[in-house]
Amino acid sequence: MPRRILFAVLPLLAIAACTKPPAKETEAPAPVQVTAVSQATIRRIVGGDGVLFPLDQANVMPKIAAPVQNFYVNRGDHVKQGQLLAVLENRDLTAAAAESKGAVEQAESNLRATEGATVPEAVVKAQTDLDAARDARDSAKKVLDSRQQLFQQGALARRQVDESQLAYGQALAQYRSAEEHLKTLQSVSKEEQIKGATAQVQSAKAHYDSLDAQVVYSRVTSPIAGIIADRPINAGEMANPGAPIITVMDISRVVARVNVPQAEAGAVKVGQSASITRPDNTEEIEGTVKVVSPAADPNTTTVQVWIQIDNPGERLKPGTAVHAAISTEVYKAATVVPVAAILPGEEGGTAVLTVSSDSIAHKRTVKLGVREGNQVQILSGANPGEEVVVVGGMGVDDKAKVKVVTTAVEESDEDEDDNAPEKPAPGKDQKKDQPKPQAK
Repeated sequence: MPRRILFAVLPLLAIAACTKPPAKETEAPAPVQVTAVSQATIRRIVGGDGVLFPLDQANVMPKIAAPVQNFYVNRGDHVKQGQLLAVLENRDLTAAAAESKGAVEQAESNLRATEGATVPEAVVKAQTDLDAARDARDSAKKVLDSRQQLFQQGALARRQVDESQLAYGQALAQYRSAEEHLKTLQSVSKEEQIKGATAQVQSAKAHYDSLDAQVVYSRVTSPIAGIIADRPINAGEMANPGAPIITVMDISRVVARVNVPQAEAGAVKVGQSASITRPDNTEEIEGTVKVVSPAADPNTTTVQVWIQIDNPGERLKPGTAVHAAISTEVYKAATVVPVAAILPGEEGGTAVLTVSSDSIAHKRTVKLGVREGNQVQILSGANPGEEVVVVGGMGVDDKAKVKVVTTAVEESDEDEDDNAPEKPAPGKDQKKDQPKPQAK
């Protein structure tokens, strides 16, 4: 190697030997928020959507066809059971009922006459006829006996004996007829006449009751206590059987008819507590399961559940869409964490990040139980008292160093007024955030 080149390379090697390689930059710990695994009461909730219905509803329909003479209620009025709601035109029915009542009185009078007067007079006459027939028979017998004796003595012709014989036969026949007539009046005839008169009374009364019922039907009353929900016709219009003229609803309590998924319906039982919420209001209103349908709807594969809710002040309106949450099971002293602590695990499982006292994160596979609101039950994988990451855990590796940031500091920063001057954080962060003095 030429001497000149050697002298030129030596200074470069010396400089390279004196220069140290740059130190590898250390990665800063990931900031995370943690919370303690706790024990609390948690419920298994089965949810479903549905609609509110009144506790009871009656579509009041007239039983006769007649114009409405007068209405005594309007929509929104509260009514009692049996209260008069409307009156239909009934003047023709009232007149017919009065006529029928007169027919009843006439039939009753005829029955009294049959029982007390007509039948005894007929019996007396029949007895008199029988006595006369008996006398005529006895007289004809005496004449016949006398003539037969004279005929035997040769003092009387045969023709006269035959005439007496014929007269006696006729008298005997009349006597027997009168005797049978009297017996009939005293037994069968008297009873049948009374039965016939009684049947006439009953028929007249049935006709009167029918017309009187028509008059009663013209007065429309409420079958239940409640509120008038609908009145589709006005006074003077025709009311027809089968068409409601008034709808009464009892909304002192309402029933939410909720459709529950078939897979979860098996846990729903009568008597379980439930709560409903409306789309326009987050307020939870408590209720009780009253009916669980024994069959699923083949079209929606859901099971209908009825939840009864008290309705003071009638604030809940039938027809309102609601969401129901039914508490099917209650777990006391369950191990729970916030839902935000749950992270994706391996092979489709779930995991949490626990943070030890040396600020090292440990990823643990957990088995989940029920979820209620923002809390989820941990069946295995985490113990009460341990701290789990709830914010910032995504992307943090197992056994990685983390920096725990208290929730209180984060919340206080978020709640500060946007117009207020920024305040530096205390400690080392304050020094880092302060501007460095410029070099003179």
